[in-house]
Amino acid sequence: MVATVASIILFLVLSLAPMYCPAQSLTETVNPQQTAAKATYLVVYRPGPAWLTGKSVMEQPLKEHGKYMLSLYIKGSMRLAGPLTDNAGGAVLLEVSDEAEAKAIVANDPAVKSGSFVYEMHPWKLQPWEEFAKKAKGATQ
Repeated sequence: MVATVASIILFLVLSLAPMYCPAQSLTETVNPQQTAAKATYLVVYRPGPAWLTGKSVMEQPLKEHGKYMLSLYIKGSMRLAGPLTDNAGGAVLLEVSDEAEAKAIVANDPAVKSGSFVYEMHPWKLQPWEEFAKKAKGATQ
């Protein structure tokens, strides 16, 4: 009986913990090295000279590109990435220390090196839409 009650209490504590201890948001820092201001860049990849004509983006030889993107994600330099569903290439959101780092990342991309992709890169100021929405909601009440 005591073991059953203890199990129920443990279950309740573990079930309710996420509501009272929410996970760290994407905008919070994970370690002290990330406290410096980061620059955001949008990279749009387009078919390059080595693009296999008539093949979809999923049929292109992009295995090494995918591995590279995963390594950037693990490192924290790449936040979002994926193919464009109209087979026009792909897009990547980089969060790095400066433009030089962003350019180095793209220049070292295996798909850029092989000519499968060409790219355009733009600095991007992300707006705090969550804050704007909260303020707007508060102003209407």
